[in-house]
Amino acid sequence: MASATPSSAPEQASLWRLLQRTEFGLLVAIVVVVLLTGLLDSQHTYFNNPRPSAVDILRQTALLGIFTLGAAIVIIAGGIDLSSGSVIAFSGTVCAILMLLLAPEEMKYNRPVGLGVIAAAIAGTLVVGLLIGSLHAWLITVVGLPPFVATLASLVGLRSLGRALIENVTAAIASKNTQIQIFDTQFRYLATSVWIPVVVFLVLAGLAWLLMSRTVVGRHLHALGGNEQAARLSGIRTDRLKWLAYVLSALVSSIAGVLYIGEEAVADPARQGVGYELNAIAAAVVGGCSLRGGIGTIPGAVLGALFLRTVIDGVAKMIKTGADVYEGLIVGCVVVVAVAFTQFRTAGRRGKQFFPGALGVVTIGILSLLSGVLAMLFTQGAGGGRWIGVVAALVALVVLSVVALLQRRGTSAGR
Repeated sequence: MASATPSSAPEQASLWRLLQRTEFGLLVAIVVVVLLTGLLDSQHTYFNNPRPSAVDILRQTALLGIFTLGAAIVIIAGGIDLSSGSVIAFSGTVCAILMLLLAPEEMKYNRPVGLGVIAAAIAGTLVVGLLIGSLHAWLITVVGLPPFVATLASLVGLRSLGRALIENVTAAIASKNTQIQIFDTQFRYLATSVWIPVVVFLVLAGLAWLLMSRTVVGRHLHALGGNEQAARLSGIRTDRLKWLAYVLSALVSSIAGVLYIGEEAVADPARQGVGYELNAIAAAVVGGCSLRGGIGTIPGAVLGALFLRTVIDGVAKMIKTGADVYEGLIVGCVVVVAVAFTQFRTAGRRGKQFFPGALGVVTIGILSLLSGVLAMLFTQGAGGGRWIGVVAALVALVVLSVVALLQRRGTSAGR
């Protein structure tokens, strides 16, 4: 058999590296999810009427992806931002309050407020995002709080502050209320159109990619996440980098907050953005960002957001009613599977077993049962949900048992 020519060897190596990239795996996973949804959906919506579903997925992906970019940058820099959902709710509240203060009569009687008022309200909201990110950076770099604690405080506090502001401002201008209704069609068009959120997302993603992949600052952010002490000893100004990361995260969350109140035609800090910070972290982790820091790409985060929204939409197509009940479960499962898969790829080299001893046997049973329950719930609209659940549980039991057996044999052979 003829051996490979010298010129073909580098090409084969490049192709193998491409196939191993997280982005390629996500593209394949998205196609698989779309095909499975089209088959299991009783109405076969993806095949019979694909355009509305594609438009909705793109718009929802753009809204999620905007603040996922900030979460990805913070995670790559070795931090974590738990405040995205509350920043979204608070920023939307600030934007609505500014429009109410600048055009009280128009807001009160549901008349257009004008482009000048809209621009001023959005600009003020972005300034608020800048201040929130700066506060996070101060708490982390100067006060010395762990990022988890600093952003957790905002997660809890900003939503309550938004509610207090709305009640006081509405009481002073009209009548006390916990919400501000928004009827301006020009403002709402920012989010209800398809192309504006998508264009904003793509522009922000492009700028983030340039920052993280083509600038010295981006390389320093990766170095900061990889080893902060080494980065500091190398002369990198780590405090400034942390400020930049958390400011960018808050800014993109503020942009998302403006779009969300435009989509829903109301500013309601008690309800909006709840749990969105976990969606952003999930999309970034699925896209290849390591929670240990230093690893991750912007294209991966973009595809992670698209994959997450495709899975959520696919479940909605299969379940039909009450799909939002399962959204948190979906996000949690996707994150666990993504991180576990990353760990599994390196487990063989370290001789690590995922199902050791009696605990491993119990865990295999738990995961098999969970797989069956999820399969039954997600395919209840396709008919034969119980049998599908039983088959899924048995398949999971066999697969996990084989994996455990192979790992044990591999570890024994390594010894």
